[in-house]
Amino acid sequence: MNIQGQAALVTGGASGLGEATARELARMGAKVAVLDVNMELAEKVAADIGGQSGNGSAVACQCDITSADSMAAAIAKAAAKHGPARILMNIAGIGTARRIVQKDGSPAPLEEFARVVNINLIGTYNASRLFAAECAKLAPLEDNERGVMLFTASVAAFDGQVGQQAYSASKGGLVGMTLPMARDLAQHGIRVCTIAPGLFATPLMRQLPETVQQSLAASIPFPQRLGKPEEFAQLACHIVTNTHLNGEVIRLDGALRMAPR
Repeated sequence: MNIQGQAALVTGGASGLGEATARELARMGAKVAVLDVNMELAEKVAADIGGQSGNGSAVACQCDITSADSMAAAIAKAAAKHGPARILMNIAGIGTARRIVQKDGSPAPLEEFARVVNINLIGTYNASRLFAAECAKLAPLEDNERGVMLFTASVAAFDGQVGQQAYSASKGGLVGMTLPMARDLAQHGIRVCTIAPGLFATPLMRQLPETVQQSLAASIPFPQRLGKPEEFAQLACHIVTNTHLNGEVIRLDGALRMAPR
C-alpha cells in the first residue's frame, strides 16, 4: 500500500515507539490520528507533526483501548477529520515485573496480571476488531488490499525474564494472534503483521541510570546500542508498503536473546 494520502491510526502515539511511528507515517504523507490516554501529549505530537507535514494532517484523539466505546469514538473522530482509516498501528501497551512469590511470601497480585493482559492483549484486539469492521467496508486498492494493521509484541514473548509473566503472556498472546487474524481478515484484504522489538531507547528506558542503559546495550550482539524508535517506525511503515508481508512476526532486536535475569 502506498502510504501517501492514507488515513492512519496510531495507538500509544503520544510517546516512544508510537510517537516515532506517527511521525514517520506523517513524513511519508499519511493523515495521522494520534490515539493516547494522555490527551495533552497527543495534542502536542499531533500539532507538531501536522505543522511539519504542512497540510494540517494530524489529529489527537483521547482513547482508552480497553474500552469499546472509547476506541469507537476515537475511530469516528479520526474518520471525521481524515476519512476512513486503512492503517492501524497498535503500539499502546504497558510493562511490569513481579515475582510470583513476593519477598514476604505472599502471591503476586492477580489484579496486576489482569491489567497488563487487558491493556496489551485485549486492548489490541479491541482496537483491531473495530478498525477491521470499518476497513472491510472500503473499496479495494491494488491487489484487492483494503488495509493493514500492526501488533507490537516484544522479544519477551519468546524469552521472557524472571518476573515478566504478565508482560510475556500478553505479548505472547499477540504473537499467537497474528497468523489467525491474518487468515481471518484475508477475505477482506486486510493484512496483519507483528513487530517484536528488543531493547529500545524509549522515554521509559531513558529514566534508568546511564550505567544501566550501557549495560543493557552491551548485551546486544550487534549493533551494541539500544534500538532507535525511528528504526521501529521505519520497519512499521515498510510493512505497510510491502504488500506480501502478512501473518508474520518480525524480531527487531540486534540478535538479542534475553537472559533469565
